[in-house]
Amino acid sequence: MAYQLQEINRSIRTDVAEFLAECDQSYAQRVSLAADRILGNLDKSPIVLLSGPSGSGKTTTAMKIAEELRRRGVNSHAVAMDNYFKDVDPKTAPRTPEGELDYESPLCLDMDLLDRHFAALSRREPVLIPRFEFARQMRNDSLGTPLKLEKNEIVIFEGIHALNDDIAGRHPETAKLYISARSNVNEGSALRFKGTWMRLVRRAVRDYSFRGTGVADTMARWANVRRGEKLYISPYKNRADIVFDSSLPYEVSVMANYAAPLLRSVPQDNPRHDELLELIDAFHWFEPIDPKLVAPDSLLREFIGGGSYQYH
Repeated sequence: MAYQLQEINRSIRTDVAEFLAECDQSYAQRVSLAADRILGNLDKSPIVLLSGPSGSGKTTTAMKIAEELRRRGVNSHAVAMDNYFKDVDPKTAPRTPEGELDYESPLCLDMDLLDRHFAALSRREPVLIPRFEFARQMRNDSLGTPLKLEKNEIVIFEGIHALNDDIAGRHPETAKLYISARSNVNEGSALRFKGTWMRLVRRAVRDYSFRGTGVADTMARWANVRRGEKLYISPYKNRADIVFDSSLPYEVSVMANYAAPLLRSVPQDNPRHDELLELIDAFHWFEPIDPKLVAPDSLLREFIGGGSYQYH
């Protein structure tokens, strides 16, 4: 799927508020369809698995689906599978071919604990959802969250490895979703903005603003992130009952306000500098949008802040 640049710019010039509202409503319809599929599977399992690569908006989407299910009278919870990371031990942690710690590997997750929790939750037994402290690179059970599912209650586990063999493969009865920002922006047949750039921009802005990570570091990690996607995420997306696109037609026009200054600050000796210049130049094709116009519950707020959802 590709958006057309001419239509985006025309909509911004004509009525930008209406354009944003239409895009958000289109995404809400995708969330509603996912809720339909999940409810249809509730008699088989109360567990939902939501996967997708970095920058896809998994956290917000999980919360939006839970919100939609609650509107339909089904109490729902969203759980980030990042909390199931194992304590990082440099001696045993998986490594990239370059010898760096491979945070994209499913071996970083405590699969046995996930397995036990899925089984207990399916039996309506209580569990303690762990909390992983990324600053300390360790789990802190004292900050864990108790969870027990009642009848007609659902929990959505979201994470990059949710459809992996050792998770979804062990639990084929669960409802399964795959999400990614997949749409390019074209002008006629000419490519103006890549879908993968959308995810890179989302991650760069979010990590700089909320995780204390400079854009140069994000760029340095991006190659391994993409490698991890090809090895550990994309091969399993065909397991999904629903595959949907989290890209928003208005997002490049909004994200340019944040991303362009960040990307320009990357030193020229960065090995990906040429790609950055290409990306920065691509922003110029788009009519700008003031971020203040973005709705508080927009998916984009996960990356730019100022939204109505709480992110840990």
